[in-house]
Amino acid sequence: MNILEKIVADKRKEVDLKKSLIPVSQLEKSVLFERPTISLAAKLRKSKTGIIAEHKRRSPSKSEINQSLNVQDVAKGYQNAGVCGMSVLTDGKYFGGSLDDLLLARAAVHIPLLRKEFIIDEYQILEAKAHGADVILLIAAILDKEEIKRFSELAKSVHLDVLLEVHNEAELHKSIMHSLDMLGVNNRNLKTFEVSLEISKTLSKLIPDDFVKVSESGISTIEAIKVLKPYGYQGFLIGENFMRTEDPGKAAKEFIDDLS
Repeated sequence: MNILEKIVADKRKEVDLKKSLIPVSQLEKSVLFERPTISLAAKLRKSKTGIIAEHKRRSPSKSEINQSLNVQDVAKGYQNAGVCGMSVLTDGKYFGGSLDDLLLARAAVHIPLLRKEFIIDEYQILEAKAHGADVILLIAAILDKEEIKRFSELAKSVHLDVLLEVHNEAELHKSIMHSLDMLGVNNRNLKTFEVSLEISKTLSKLIPDDFVKVSESGISTIEAIKVLKPYGYQGFLIGENFMRTEDPGKAAKEFIDDLS
């Protein structure tokens, strides 16, 4: 099994357990379930910089990144820096995140929040909405075409934006559908963990202009963004770069100021 298959196998067990403990009816009664969402896609279309900054404590490829900061401070720092949105990792076992991180970030800021998670069940989409997310991530590598359609249509029905992540041409071809807002190209090969911006360049030509194009992984310099902008990318997800510092908000602000 590769790391992605392991994560998905564990995620299925985790979701089955959660479904047995917290019914959907309870999620739908959450105060946040009725909250009007903020569109990340709309923000990216209007932005000159397009930065989506991430809260990430650790990862399977890099182990520990930053365990010492609290998520509210990171969120406020990012908001003050002028990011378009914030990605919050909610996977516990492999990334050290939780749905509580999403709730705490939501309480702290008014920017679009992306629930970064390995979504394999409709339940997780309703869970995202109930915990204050504005956007969900769907990963083409772990879903078939029918699941992508079902999950994205459910997300749209509860007013969540959908960012669909692809790694190659085959994933992109099965994924293009009207119920998506953004197509993200992950520059990291999930089997080898090697990163190359060439993936974003190659796939950009195949993404219709109706979608906001987002480049993910391996973006740590202003140069990388300048290289990708002519390919039509309007969003740039930056994970570890800011989180490796003592003050991610300050690092994000300096980066965005330099970029603009």
